[in-house]
Amino acid sequence: MRPQPAPLLFKPNLNDAAQRWDAYYAGEIIDRPVVCVTAPKPGIERKPRATYHDRAFGDMDEILDNALHNAAATYYGGEAMPAFRTSFGPDEVAVFCGAELKWSEWSGDTNWSVPCIDDWRTAPPIALLEDHPLWQRMLAFYRRAAERMKGKMLITHLDLHTNMDILAPMRGPERLCMDLIDYPEAIDEAMFQARKVFHKVWSDVCESGQFYENGFWHDCYAMDGAETLQCDFSCMISPEMFRRWVLPALEEEAAIVKHVVYHWDGPGALVHTDDLVKSSLIQTLSYVPGAGNPTHLGYLKMFRDLQDRGKGIQFVGSPEDIKQAHRELRPEKTIYVSWCETPDEAEALLEWFVSNT
Repeated sequence: MRPQPAPLLFKPNLNDAAQRWDAYYAGEIIDRPVVCVTAPKPGIERKPRATYHDRAFGDMDEILDNALHNAAATYYGGEAMPAFRTSFGPDEVAVFCGAELKWSEWSGDTNWSVPCIDDWRTAPPIALLEDHPLWQRMLAFYRRAAERMKGKMLITHLDLHTNMDILAPMRGPERLCMDLIDYPEAIDEAMFQARKVFHKVWSDVCESGQFYENGFWHDCYAMDGAETLQCDFSCMISPEMFRRWVLPALEEEAAIVKHVVYHWDGPGALVHTDDLVKSSLIQTLSYVPGAGNPTHLGYLKMFRDLQDRGKGIQFVGSPEDIKQAHRELRPEKTIYVSWCETPDEAEALLEWFVSNT
């Protein structure tokens, strides 16, 4: 039994939410499934949300001021958690290892990196560059956030595009695809190095963000779905390649993270369903259909099959969508994520789930 968490300013019922999260990870429910629902509080105008570019180069205190203001303007219903994310973008870990971060005037809320590995034989080992200015800024951001947000809201881990998602931006996805066939032994060594990066990034961020303070921080950001493990590059490789290089790395990461919400991105990644289902360390799958594909309601059969095979799933949709899904999905194996227009509507939604579970 872990210690009872102290209330947060923007989540006074944190302990109630924690109990439902604990029940979910034990394969049980208390009186309804996990439901993360947010709503704007009336009469409080929200500040602009910081983009990746803002967080990488903007004024830290202004960003934190706005995040605290927006948390105060938001109702966090059910198991939703007020959480601040420091991420500089999807390729940030590769950048911390030496890739060049690229921006455009029209892409402040996304970014990409310039490959830096031309030949595996002459490339330096893949490793975290501890003196990299953006890595040092990231750690400073965590320290500042931990100081400013203590007792108010949680801080999440950064965007963990690790394992083969480090290799892809450093080498280039197209060239990496060919390397998997032409130079598999070089990829063995590169993945061995990349897996060590995860350990260093994880431990340094946890220390800077004070995630160990009360024994509950890890559970909160993992359970809220704000923290996930992933390998977006997996959509480009075969199941055999996934089993050789990606799955062992994911399971190593999962053993450290404890509770995993796996970010399962796009139809191309569905080829790895059987391997993900067989992994005992990856408990919850969060499928992202991708642009132009059906919403989660269009995948209810797949979700039911996954639950029958022992996996939990994250279902994202409107209040009506999640009500419809609740009639078909197993409540002890579902995390619902939704939004309402008012706190009263969010509370009514939670009451509906209690009455219909």
